[in-house]
Amino acid sequence: MSPLCESFVAPADLDTPESVYPLHVFVCDICLLVQLKEYVSPQEIFGEYAYFSSYSTSWVDHARDYVQMIASRLGLGSGSLVVEAASNDGYLLQHFTPLGIPVLGVEPAANVARAASEKGIPTRVAFFGRSLSSVLAREVGRADLIIGNNVLAQVPDLHDFVGGMRDLLKPEGMITLEFPHVLQLITQNQFDTIYHEHFSYFSLFSIESLATRHALRVVDVEELPTHGGSLRVYIAHAGSQWPTAPRVSALLDKERSLGFHNTAVYVAFAEQVRATKRALLSCLISLKDAGKTICGYGAPGKGNTLLNYCGIGPDFLDFTVDRNPYKHGRHTPGTRIPIHPVEAIDRARPDYLLILPWNLTREIAGQMRHIGDWGGKFVVPIPRAKIIDPTEVTL
Repeated sequence: MSPLCESFVAPADLDTPESVYPLHVFVCDICLLVQLKEYVSPQEIFGEYAYFSSYSTSWVDHARDYVQMIASRLGLGSGSLVVEAASNDGYLLQHFTPLGIPVLGVEPAANVARAASEKGIPTRVAFFGRSLSSVLAREVGRADLIIGNNVLAQVPDLHDFVGGMRDLLKPEGMITLEFPHVLQLITQNQFDTIYHEHFSYFSLFSIESLATRHALRVVDVEELPTHGGSLRVYIAHAGSQWPTAPRVSALLDKERSLGFHNTAVYVAFAEQVRATKRALLSCLISLKDAGKTICGYGAPGKGNTLLNYCGIGPDFLDFTVDRNPYKHGRHTPGTRIPIHPVEAIDRARPDYLLILPWNLTREIAGQMRHIGDWGGKFVVPIPRAKIIDPTEVTL
């Protein structure tokens, strides 16, 4: 049972009970899609959202590199149209502007969409799906490129979403989707990336099945290091001229060889999660028993799954910090750990810093390397708890 991972608690609400929901994952024995039940509607989750992509420097850099690559690969120009579903605060689309390529963002969270509009990024406040795509096709035309970065997992009705992409895509257009690879989630014990906002967890096999149902075809795939190990899939109309790259069959063979076409791999994951929890708690308990002070770095959604599942509250972490001012002064959902600006670390000088967005360990360690000046060290929880001296981090 866990609260919504982005439902940060204001000081005035600290005496108010929170709603919690089951966090129980299922796997389909036919298409191997890994999925949560829809306990909470997307409207309730994303009407006002606390995640702003631009506060991660490495993620913005990743977006910039992608834009340069895809604009060249597809030959995009002033006569093209790029549409991004779940465009957040314009972290990605802003990089098309200097290239003179027209863009349109679709973002359901009004507060986040406002930040994009203030950057000059045209943004429609709405949920992407077939009804919206038909409106956009009439108003702005069909798209040469449709982008969905870390959004497919957050869509409860996958067929409506993918069908909308198909309807809005030009005959020779391209869809690119990025999402954490369930193979990495399981092999690296990344259980904290499971939360209510993420309804689905994908293998390439399940993506291929989904695309086929909508007369689409996976034409290429890349394995990326982002978010602990992600896939970027390239999808086109089934009848398009795009050839299918050898990497597609190669990755499908890899998934099959590792057992990811069999439900046994998914079922066995439960014990891996329990072992990861025990290892982290053992590490933190030994540090606290030795009289050490521990603070957190970051207040990401995945961190709140980790904290709630492991039962880590203010008895372990004095506070956590985050670069996003939206979260300052609030408390983590469920565990009620206060969230401060990053500068609070320098004032408190903790012995250990638990990095909750562990996928950004290198970026954060670079920013906070100076904690070594007072003997501070990092604790990285995933894939298994380990302590890192700042001098050991390769930037």
